Amino acid sequence: MDVTIGVQNLPREVVVETEESADAVATAVKKALTGGPLELTDSRGRRVIIPGEAIGYVEIGSEEQRKVGFGAV
Repeated sequence: MDVTIGVQNLPREVVVETEESADAVATAVKKALTGGPLELTDSRGRRVIIPGEAIGYVEIGSEEQRKVGFGAV
């Protein structure tokens, strides 16, 4: 699932592809907005840490994987 994070005073968004559930990401975002950093682990095992006070917005993608190929039609 893709998580797009808008950071204040930065022109580009931070996009993280993670294996975590949408509920787990939403809980981490809510916790970061009350104080502390937002910490996510991407699908390659790298950690992304963003200060909670710098978060502008967070867009959480759907957990459903897109189908690829002719069977998707």
